[in-house]
Amino acid sequence: MPDFIDQTFLLFILIGFGAQMIDGALGMAYGLTASSFLLAAGVSPAAASATVHMAETFTTGASAVSHHSFGNVHSPLFKRLVIPGMIGAALGAYVLTALDGEVLKPWVAGYLVLMGVYVLLKSFREINPIHVEKRVGPLGFFGGLIDAIGGGGWGPIVTSTLLARGNHTRYTIGTVNAVEFFVTLTASAVFIASIGMDHWDIVLALAIGGVCAAPLAGLIAKRVPHRPMMAVVGLLIILVSGRTLWKSFGG
Repeated sequence: MPDFIDQTFLLFILIGFGAQMIDGALGMAYGLTASSFLLAAGVSPAAASATVHMAETFTTGASAVSHHSFGNVHSPLFKRLVIPGMIGAALGAYVLTALDGEVLKPWVAGYLVLMGVYVLLKSFREINPIHVEKRVGPLGFFGGLIDAIGGGGWGPIVTSTLLARGNHTRYTIGTVNAVEFFVTLTASAVFIASIGMDHWDIVLALAIGGVCAAPLAGLIAKRVPHRPMMAVVGLLIILVSGRTLWKSFGG
């Protein structure tokens, strides 16, 4: 076997698989999960974000195909999110080379905690899901911007906000995952052009794990009922964002 295939390589395959299962089924947290492991391993924020986004070009591509095949993608919403998301990602990747993304984390985490609470509360009420298509361009731009700067955040920001507005869980998760392919592709191109790309072994491992998980995650998103899925998403947002707030304030 090649020299780079060792226990660490296999570990990152498992991390990529688990991160994509969460992201593909719940619409968020691939970048946040994978980036946290890279940062803990001593990789710089810019390099960690670049590595995760490069791996995500493979995993989100597989996820987009899976969600489309299961009928989870809502075309009008996709069209309204994709261009603003790509513009935000390009700007965020460029800014990250000169800006400390840690400064923004507490503010974004605070917003997400509020969205998570709102989504969780709505899961306890009987509601008729709708298709949200208006005023989503700025949301896509902001999600792409924060995702590139922070190494993750597209899913939590865009998914939680759409669910809070009443959009159907299945189509929110499927569409947000499909758009994420173009967001990560854009960010990766800017990262490669500006700072280059190292850690190709980690990129490969994360990609292998994520691609293997994508079809199963897409099926879960289709099969799980709307209200239980909303509750799980809300709790996940609160836990992940609450942890970020706690760490930001010296917890």
